[in-house]
Amino acid sequence: MPTHSNRYIITGGPGSGKSSLLSALVEQNYQGFEEISRVIIREQHEKGGDMVPWQNLAAFADLCYERMNTQLNQCDLDCICFYDRGLPDIIAYVRKGGLEVPEKYFEKAKAYNKTVFLAPAWEDIFVNDNERPESFKDAVEINKFLRTTYSELGFNIIELPKVSIEERVTFIENILKI
Repeated sequence: MPTHSNRYIITGGPGSGKSSLLSALVEQNYQGFEEISRVIIREQHEKGGDMVPWQNLAAFADLCYERMNTQLNQCDLDCICFYDRGLPDIIAYVRKGGLEVPEKYFEKAKAYNKTVFLAPAWEDIFVNDNERPESFKDAVEINKFLRTTYSELGFNIIELPKVSIEERVTFIENILKI
């Protein structure tokens, strides 16, 4: 599968400002795709299911994989698309959980631009909610797994500064020269 130059991932541990940044980018008329894992967790809570990462990581990861594939196909090739997490995130979470990563995850991870934006763990903005039960300490550890995974997969990691959402949007636009 060829790399698509207009598909950019915003990654980072829980509570690092990814979703807020994505919303701001969408307001600037970029195409944006919400974090699939939060959608699935919400759905599982509503129906009393167990396909959440802390109960059934393998099934959760497979469902994320399928839905992220759908998101990839929804990207308009004529505009810049931003994703709140990408397929390499699944690889990192599965590795962190001590499970074997299916080969298909690695192949599909090639469908994004090799520049990835990493939102660092940021205690000042970190909050828990129904879809984010992790502690700040967990967020820091997850961030390390994400950084390692993206690096091993050959991505160019650009760490986002700990600044306002508007300043983060400008930072990304300057990096991408858009």
